[in-house]
Amino acid sequence: MIEVKADGLEGAFDAVLQEERMAALEADFGALRDQVTAQAIATQRPVLDGVKGVGGAGNAADPARAAFVERYLRRGLEAGVELKSFSGATDAAGGYAVPREIDQMIDAALKSVSPIRAIANVVRTGSAGYRKLVTSGGTVSGWASETGARAETATPVFNEIAPPRGELFANPAASQAMLDDAQFDVESWLADEIAREFARAEGAAFVSGNGTNKPKGFLTYTTTNEADGVRAFGSLQYVASGASGGFAASNPQDRLIDLVQALRAPYRQGASFVMNSATLARIRKFKTSDGAFLWQPSLAVGQPATLLGYPVVEAEDMPDVAADSLSIAFGNFAHGYVIAERSETSILRDPFSNKPFVHFYAVKRIGGAVANSEAIKVMKFAAS
Repeated sequence: MIEVKADGLEGAFDAVLQEERMAALEADFGALRDQVTAQAIATQRPVLDGVKGVGGAGNAADPARAAFVERYLRRGLEAGVELKSFSGATDAAGGYAVPREIDQMIDAALKSVSPIRAIANVVRTGSAGYRKLVTSGGTVSGWASETGARAETATPVFNEIAPPRGELFANPAASQAMLDDAQFDVESWLADEIAREFARAEGAAFVSGNGTNKPKGFLTYTTTNEADGVRAFGSLQYVASGASGGFAASNPQDRLIDLVQALRAPYRQGASFVMNSATLARIRKFKTSDGAFLWQPSLAVGQPATLLGYPVVEAEDMPDVAADSLSIAFGNFAHGYVIAERSETSILRDPFSNKPFVHFYAVKRIGGAVANSEAIKVMKFAAS
């Protein structure tokens, strides 16, 4: 009887163990199934941020471009395209974010056409409320003996910079037949069209924009011949060329040296000249007393030519030499001028407004302003 009862208990224990093994196997199978499902979903989802896909597949097939270019730009299909918010009126409304591959091509083209962007301080913002604080005067210090009393010193003055901004837009169009043609590179065409429109508009705004729904150009600020520490905050110092509408008849290069030395030493490290090609043509003919040209061409590929040891940036939006014109700027624009922009360019596809053409409405919020007026000097073509 004892042996019979023991056999029954052993059978019950075996049944319990068998149930536990089955439950463990089912749990392992469920976890494996969830992992495979997650991998499949991650593989099918467009990778918009350039991160490698599951299994180290990378971006060889580039699903972001496939989803954006092939589905949305060519055929207007919205599935698989990530929706982003860009409306200035309400955060809920939005456009479609350009994949990083297209955005990077646009930025590269902008730098080659709009040179101010390449030398200024470009800040990526997430909202329209960008502000920058600049102190003037610094913290005052004092001397005292070892046991002498320490009086309170003055505190620096804070000045708020709020770059005026607006929406920069382009609205190129292509016929549906061009989009249907497999030989038409819609991605390169779109990047080139947007880059050309944006570069033309923002290049002019950074130099001479009035600040109304656009950046405020550095040449539109008040100018005075007062030195640093004397003139009002936000006004630029100018150096006269010595003659109205031109350089002085004798030793015109001396005025360029005065312009360089008007910029304080901490800002001269990283400073550059900015002028258009017509003004530069005049300066390239200047010679020293021993016949050497002030202009020094670049000896290496990718390096700018120099004037008095500083690089020269050709900006065609700078004014030509004329009476009282501000045709030459010299300064450290990384400290002196700030560009605040949204990090993405939004594109909306519009196949309805102008059939049979498909419009691609691209928009970007961008602002600009002088951040530190001591870091930029200008030359005024006047006698004094």
